[in-house]
Amino acid sequence: MNIHFIAIGGSAMHNLAIALHNKGYRVTGSDDVIYEPSKSRLEAKGLLPDELGWFPDKINKNLDAIVLGMHAKLDNPELLKAQELDLKIYSYPEFLYEQSKHKTRVVIGGSHGKTTITAMILHVMHYHDRAVDYMIGAQLDGFDVMVKLTDENDFIVLEGDEYLSSPIDRRPKFHLYKPNIALLSGIAWDHINVFPTYENYVEQFSVFIDSIVNGGSITYNEEDVEVVRVVEASENPIRKIPYNTPQYSVEGGQTLLETPEGDLPIEIFGKHNLNNLAGAKWICQHMGIDEDDFYEAISTFKGASKRLEKIAENETSVAYKDFAHAPSKVKATTNAVKAQYPNRRLIACLELHTYSSLNAEFLKAYKGSLNAADVAVVFYSPQAVDIKKLEPVTQEQIANAFQRDDIIIYTNPEDFKAFLFAQNLNNTVLLLMSSGDYGGLDFDDLKSLVK
Repeated sequence: MNIHFIAIGGSAMHNLAIALHNKGYRVTGSDDVIYEPSKSRLEAKGLLPDELGWFPDKINKNLDAIVLGMHAKLDNPELLKAQELDLKIYSYPEFLYEQSKHKTRVVIGGSHGKTTITAMILHVMHYHDRAVDYMIGAQLDGFDVMVKLTDENDFIVLEGDEYLSSPIDRRPKFHLYKPNIALLSGIAWDHINVFPTYENYVEQFSVFIDSIVNGGSITYNEEDVEVVRVVEASENPIRKIPYNTPQYSVEGGQTLLETPEGDLPIEIFGKHNLNNLAGAKWICQHMGIDEDDFYEAISTFKGASKRLEKIAENETSVAYKDFAHAPSKVKATTNAVKAQYPNRRLIACLELHTYSSLNAEFLKAYKGSLNAADVAVVFYSPQAVDIKKLEPVTQEQIANAFQRDDIIIYTNPEDFKAFLFAQNLNNTVLLLMSSGDYGGLDFDDLKSLVK
């Protein structure tokens, strides 16, 4: 097949392009900006466009399909040409469904935890040499690509994102996968630029549950009140399987998971991650992995990229970076780190970077989210607010939102960096939470702080 990608440089898009190239398809693409690591990875496969920009002459009747990314606009010249020629145009999730409609589709949904749960499942499958197709939103140890598509594998494991599918398809991605086996980890309002009310956001998860095929199953976190309400309200004739956080303990900085065979040392930590583990165990059992084999494999799981990722450590200090940015994720991550290192000072740094987190009304949801930290720091860029065309956010609004009199707020990247490098990290944990980079912070530089 001949497939052309409009906006090939996106994180999800370039991974799908590489997966199809690896499958033997002829792949072309365009984009007006391509950042690393997408650029190098596309170049290595011979898929990097010769020049940046949009070129309608690339669009012709010889193409079997167009895959349209969210980065493209409605007036994109290549999109307009494809519509004029009446070519088949897929969104990213639509094309994934087309590639997997004859497989058993396992879809992991939820406002938080879905990347980690998907990563756990894939780690267990890889550990036991069980070949599956997959799509995940983070790089994993032992995996060369973030999307794998074959003709022969029976299962495909998909991270079910609730964000929109494409500029011409405003449905959330996870509405399009039609899972046979699904999981719902939690519901906490996010993406307010797309879902302006909490009720509208929650409704998307109801639609997700109703999209599960007849006779399928939903494994759900019974500790989340909203998840329980939405699952129990669904009249879809599917099996409903609850899970909750397993018993565990922390001894000397080591998390021990209680199992039928005794306490099992594991690499990950935090109540939220143990809850994720319980969901992953159920899904793996649905996929044919027995409990003992799951425990053997999961004991070696170190986490997904940017999810409580350890970036430096010595005998008295440790530094982590985490993708947490929504209020529930920030609170869970901060609490987990403090519980793991109760006798160390915790410096928790949060960058407000997303549309939601930079919205003055949404900011109120961060109340108490950094309370577990001994030192709480918030960084945001007024320039990012301008770029996103949002109402200005003041330092006073941020301080009021977090409800901490001692909160430290930075708006200048150099000032924030100077603060970090002035810290004595002896007997300290440094936690950096962001979906951005604090205005250009090189995380490798921080390793010099923890020698």
